[in-house]
Amino acid sequence: MPKSQFFRVATEGATTDGRNIDRATIEQIAATYNPKTYGARIWLEHIRGILPDSQFKAYGDVIAVKAEEVDTDSGKKLALFAQIEPTPELVAINKAKQKLYTSLEIQPDFADSAQPYLVGLGVTDSPASLGTEALKFSAGRKQQSANLFTSAVEVTLEFDEPQGIKLADAVKNLLSRFSHKSGTDAAQFADISEAVQALAGHVVTANDNYTGTLARLEKAETALKATQDELAAFKSQMDAAPGNGPRRPAATGNDGAVQTEF
Repeated sequence: MPKSQFFRVATEGATTDGRNIDRATIEQIAATYNPKTYGARIWLEHIRGILPDSQFKAYGDVIAVKAEEVDTDSGKKLALFAQIEPTPELVAINKAKQKLYTSLEIQPDFADSAQPYLVGLGVTDSPASLGTEALKFSAGRKQQSANLFTSAVEVTLEFDEPQGIKLADAVKNLLSRFSHKSGTDAAQFADISEAVQALAGHVVTANDNYTGTLARLEKAETALKATQDELAAFKSQMDAAPGNGPRRPAATGNDGAVQTEF
């Protein structure tokens, strides 16, 4: 899964329940957070689902945090930045401009250490959903009643470019080794170089197109499967309907002879 760049998740100041997250708290969280000790997972609206196919399943992990000072309207303040490893579902949700705000869940006394610790990261649609008017509802989402939620902060997920050299760059690097040629050879080489680079570009484009086509085919296959399931269910309902039971045999009548009375 891709790793995000660091983004701000909290700034020293007010929390949703009136308790302040001060500079010391941010410093301690940045110093003590270790995913190997306890990894904070990402949850929709801070709701921890128990089923892997639930809408409230975990949507990734916080893999690192750090503290840095930032400029605010009220002067410099210490902020906490997080790096996450989101699931593809969270990436898609973020690209769709949903759940753009993050809120920390902090345990003030983690494992009897007398130090605060980051135990969860919630994603929500707006800061208001985690404001003071939602405290009663939010309290039920906390892992422990003493935990606090920080004010929600809007974020944009950005990802580091994958390591390695892209195909087009690799071709350019290879051809640059022969750039010292001169005269007729240089002219011929320039033509070859241009052709090879163009070919590399077409290969990259074709690969991107293939990836997009494959994604569309998978989506169409999923839709087709859903339609087939619906048709099968409808057929089962029709077969089980009372009107489809055994029918009365058709009347055969007589052979056309007229009966008379004696």
